[in-house]
Parts: sequence; C-alpha cells; structure tokens
Amino acid sequence: MRNGGLLGALMLVLALWAAAEAEPPAAKGKRTGAKGDVEIVERLLAARKEYQVTMEALRAHYIGTGDIERARWAEEELVQFHRVPKHAFRLELDVPPPTLDANKNIPEANELYRQAIKFKDKGWGQDYIDNQHRAELLFQQLLTNYPQSDKISDAAYQLGDVYESKAFRQYERAAAYFERCFQWNPKTHFDARMRAARLYERYQSERSHAIEIYKEITTHETDPKRVEEAQKKLTELSGKK
Repeated sequence: MRNGGLLGALMLVLALWAAAEAEPPAAKGKRTGAKGDVEIVERLLAARKEYQVTMEALRAHYIGTGDIERARWAEEELVQFHRVPKHAFRLELDVPPPTLDANKNIPEANELYRQAIKFKDKGWGQDYIDNQHRAELLFQQLLTNYPQSDKISDAAYQLGDVYESKAFRQYERAAAYFERCFQWNPKTHFDARMRAARLYERYQSERSHAIEIYKEITTHETDPKRVEEAQKKLTELSGKK
C-alpha cells in the first residue's frame, strides 16, 4: 500500500474509534448497529487489517536489513495499535456463524490454542491487559484460519471470557462468543450457556433470549448447580414484566 493509502487507513481507524469513544455511555451496548452502517464497518475492519499487516511487514523489513531502531519504532506502534479498544460495532461481521462444522483435529489450531492459553489471564496491570490482547489475537486467528477445527468451540468460550474481562468489558460481544461455544459443541463442558444467559439477562431487550438459554440449561446440562441456578432464574424472570 502506498503511504497515502496507509495514512488514509490509519485516519479512518482513529476517526471511527474516537467517534465511538465519544458516544454517551448510555447509548453503548444497547444497539447492534445503526441502519446503513454495515459498509462503513466493513471498511473499518479492512482498514484495521491493512494497517496491522503493513506495520508487521515494515517491522520485518527493518529486522531483515538490520535497522534495529526503526524495527523498534514499528514494534512500538504495533503495540499501541493493539492496545486501542476495538469494538465489534456489528456482531454479525465479527462473530462467525453458528453453523460451522467443528470436527477436525488440526495440529496448527491446537498449537494456536496452547499459545493463547499461555497469555490469557497472566500478569498484572498493563501486562495483564497486553496479555489479554495477545490471547484475543491468537484465538481470533484460530477461528479465522481453522474454522473446521474441533478447537473453535473452546476458543469461542475463551474469547467470551476475554471480552467479559476488565481488559475489554465488551459484554454483548462476550455473550455472542459464549453462545457460539455451545452452538458449535452442544456437549461442551464449559459453563458457556450460563455465562451467556447471565449477560443477556442484563439487557431488557435480551431478557427473552436469556430465558430461552436458561431453559436449555435445564434440559442439556448435567451439573446440578447450573440446573438449580437456571431454574431459580426462570422463576425470577417469569415474575418480571
């Protein structure tokens, strides 16, 4: 990409990020996306990807030529780019469909999962936040590169946990990934149904969906504590308007 194209991509990323951060807190998390924003979000996603790939290529170039100082500059800029909060804006463009057939044992996917787990939840302060971002990138890479891997259900659960963590606090995104976990593997041992239902329960517009998942827990789960909590929640929610 020419310098003008790279600058344009960066400016689009920063402008849309700034606009999202300026939005009143009450408006965040209550919409799946305004009508007509799909094309803009698609451009944003492409710009993010192009910027990251270009910076990685620049860093690799400087490493290859022995220019350590400029390689460090590129690495520092990449680190800051990854630290910028990146919201999904349109979940359907971020979360893979529930129909993926995850049944293949793919060694490369297994290795990505192991690498991600090494970072997830590790460290304190900024180290913890950086490690959560590193784990996110690896889990997302697994879903993108190996959608038929039998690890995608586990990766979806871990992404739900990452997005719910204090490093992100992206609760609707977290709920969607928890849901994919048990959609891709109905027999998952993770408490993905419970985690998704709790998050959906937070939003008035999603209460009915939370009830559906709580009902599913009572018929699909074998853990007595999960079943007991789901039954209690169903009783509570049935009495609410």
